[in-house]
Amino acid sequence: MNALGFEQHGGVEQVKLLDVPRPAIGPHEVLLSVRAAALNRLDLWVLEGWPGLRLTWPHIMGADGAGVVVAVGESVTRFHAGDRVAVNPTLCNDPTDRFARLGQDNMCDDFAIFGEHVDGLFAEFAAVPERNLLPLPDGVPFETAAAASLVFVTAWHSLITRGRLRPGESILVVGAGGGVNTAAIQIARLVGARPIFVVGSSAAKLAQATALGADEVINRSETDWGREVYRLTGRRGVDVVVDNVGAATFAQSLRALRRGGRLLTVGNSSGPRFEIDNRYLFSKHLTIIGSTMGTSVDYETVMGLVFAGRLRPVIDTVYSLRDAVTALARLRDGDVMGKLVLRIPHAESEPA
Repeated sequence: MNALGFEQHGGVEQVKLLDVPRPAIGPHEVLLSVRAAALNRLDLWVLEGWPGLRLTWPHIMGADGAGVVVAVGESVTRFHAGDRVAVNPTLCNDPTDRFARLGQDNMCDDFAIFGEHVDGLFAEFAAVPERNLLPLPDGVPFETAAAASLVFVTAWHSLITRGRLRPGESILVVGAGGGVNTAAIQIARLVGARPIFVVGSSAAKLAQATALGADEVINRSETDWGREVYRLTGRRGVDVVVDNVGAATFAQSLRALRRGGRLLTVGNSSGPRFEIDNRYLFSKHLTIIGSTMGTSVDYETVMGLVFAGRLRPVIDTVYSLRDAVTALARLRDGDVMGKLVLRIPHAESEPA
């Protein structure tokens, strides 16, 4: 089968279309005919590698996907061949894990993500545990499900499950174009947070943020956005900041918070190491809340809202699997508004 991956860490030039065997499935897995998959910054980080990351070569990329079940393991009971499904990218393979028993499967000791710790979904076929599948309604395109999965479960778990965002609270989203940020704007709007401030790098991205529900947008290339947020809130600050950028923005995000405010972080695209002025934390009674991916309940909840049309992933461009390297280069260069999606054609879908 065709799959997109790499055989050593490095840059986008290491990525190529591979011819690899179809995966065998275990008793609790299905063989998924992947019809659409979506790119994430995670794909580039895994490609680059980091100390302690151990992969089996070649490594197949991709955390997000949706498709059709073509075969099921002997212990699978909820799905059958022909079922349309979306894939929860968060893996917890030990149901006896203490966190799994509490429903916190994104905190399992053996926590993994498709395409990061194990082979991913940039392939014609993938072996997927039954517990990671969600039925996909007939009217929802595969591309929509794939584009929504990782970013919406990440944003929902951060804002709602961990951050306890409430109606009437003010919120600042640092970044306007990425998938998690476009999801966060919509979720904040859905739950009644007001006003919603968004910092972005271009007029086009900020226009998109306004269309998604932002009340105030700030172009960071034209003004000191930390001071501007402070001015727009009457020198009060906001209740909640969502910051997935890290080193380049964390200090300003802390300054933008009101007394008793909360900073939510799920990533660090500009770097993971930075200094914190502790005076902001103790003098303003601030809370920093970390969050990674989401639980199965989070996934089912937020994807149900996507399926119902109350939330929608922003899709920039749909590429073919053979053009995936071009898509990865665009993601690397940052010229993206929303999600880049791969459409994976199948001449046939039955396993040999």
